[in-house]
Amino acid sequence: MLTGKKILLGVTGSIAAYKAALLTRLLVKSGAEVKIIMTAAAKDFVSPLALSTLSKNAVLTDLANNDSWANHVMLGRWADLMLVAPLSCNSLAKMASGICDNLLMAVYLSATCKVVVAPAMDEDMWLHPATKNNLQQVASFGNFIIPVESGELASGLSGEGRMAEPESIVKWLDDYFLPDQPLKGKKAMVTAGPTYEQIDPVRFIGNHSSGRMGIAIANELRMRGAEVTLVLGPTTLELPELPVIIRVKTAAEMYAACISVFDKMDIAVMNAAVADYTPVEKQTEKIKKTGDNITIALTKTKDILKYLGEIKKNNQLLIGFALETNNEETYALKKLTEKNADMIVLNSLNDEGAGFGYDTNKITIFDKSGKKYCFDTKSKAAVARDIVNTIIQL
Repeated sequence: MLTGKKILLGVTGSIAAYKAALLTRLLVKSGAEVKIIMTAAAKDFVSPLALSTLSKNAVLTDLANNDSWANHVMLGRWADLMLVAPLSCNSLAKMASGICDNLLMAVYLSATCKVVVAPAMDEDMWLHPATKNNLQQVASFGNFIIPVESGELASGLSGEGRMAEPESIVKWLDDYFLPDQPLKGKKAMVTAGPTYEQIDPVRFIGNHSSGRMGIAIANELRMRGAEVTLVLGPTTLELPELPVIIRVKTAAEMYAACISVFDKMDIAVMNAAVADYTPVEKQTEKIKKTGDNITIALTKTKDILKYLGEIKKNNQLLIGFALETNNEETYALKKLTEKNADMIVLNSLNDEGAGFGYDTNKITIFDKSGKKYCFDTKSKAAVARDIVNTIIQL
């Protein structure tokens, strides 16, 4: 997919800059034309000569050199895509705040092409609230962030913050440059994660959902061109880099968030594991252990999928999920009909590698026309791709 593509590669001051050589080699091997801009700090980690040799283009580092000027405006217009890899913590902060003190930032601020970044930093820096705010800000500008990986870091510690491997970055770019983005211009809402229904200040009713599947679907929809709003329940996962994330805790909060945005959506993917019941009374003080038994009165929560099925318009697509342990297809088809959904995604806890707590999943999809789509066990990212491909067909 990269044949003939013009890639502007920005390299910043990170130990991961050494990977820029392999990344450049892979991009050129894939058929891309590569021009490279380096910050002054990046030159301490990788040689401009090496990158120039691999890219077959002069490496640019300064706005002006003697009597010549690097035309940052034209560079940003030349590229089909601008990739900053690695993106250091310092350069991330500059991108977030619009600081323009070097050639790379000047090109970034004037670029008319899509901008993609691959962060790289030590775990403590990666997890700092300022970094998180900067990432959210950069994503809100419409830029894509390739997730960091976990492993050994330059500090000698092990954890999150490693730049994605060059092979992974090239694969990401391949996916981005699919022949078209069939969902471009569409708005999609995705719900993900569990809900927590408070019993008292320290206890709640919940489930084992991590939110991983819903986040993967949200990312895949965005990759295919959709403008995504993620309604996300409690999770310990790294937040995806999406422009709009609405954090909720309870079923009532998720219901309110969905209702507030659903009317503007073309697609709604209801992946969250929403509690069916919530305590009638939420105790304000911790319940003490005073007897052998305790009775907690529960009441039904609002059925979000059912209500959206009642109010959806003909031009809206509604996707539900069914996690079952027995009579799986029967219950899934019943849910498809009763909720007035356009498509239902079935998970069976009887399938190995499916359900909560796995990095993989196995699904069967039914649509309202009666078609059945069966898929093998795959990574949740691959399952998300299958789901989105089916949405596109519908």
